Amino acid sequence: MEITDIRIRRLEGSNKMKAIVSITIDDEFVLHDIKVVDGEKGLFIAMPSKKTADGEYRDIAHPIKTETRNRIQKMILERYEQEEELAGEG
Repeated sequence: MEITDIRIRRLEGSNKMKAIVSITIDDEFVLHDIKVVDGEKGLFIAMPSKKTADGEYRDIAHPIKTETRNRIQKMILERYEQEEELAGEG
């Protein structure tokens, strides 16, 4: 599996949620609505989710393997930080 594109939409004025991300996998499959969140231990990603009838949120798509999730998170956060640096220069 190769992530072939990452598109980041930064959110201004949001306190915890910093961006919404879409990734393309193998130039064939797109996953929308991954969130970049600023948590107590720093930035992390949250997979797309929906609110259930009992008020809890459940992921509607997510990696099965921890190493895959870590690789996706690393790539997204690196791109997010690059774009933040570029925005700071502008």
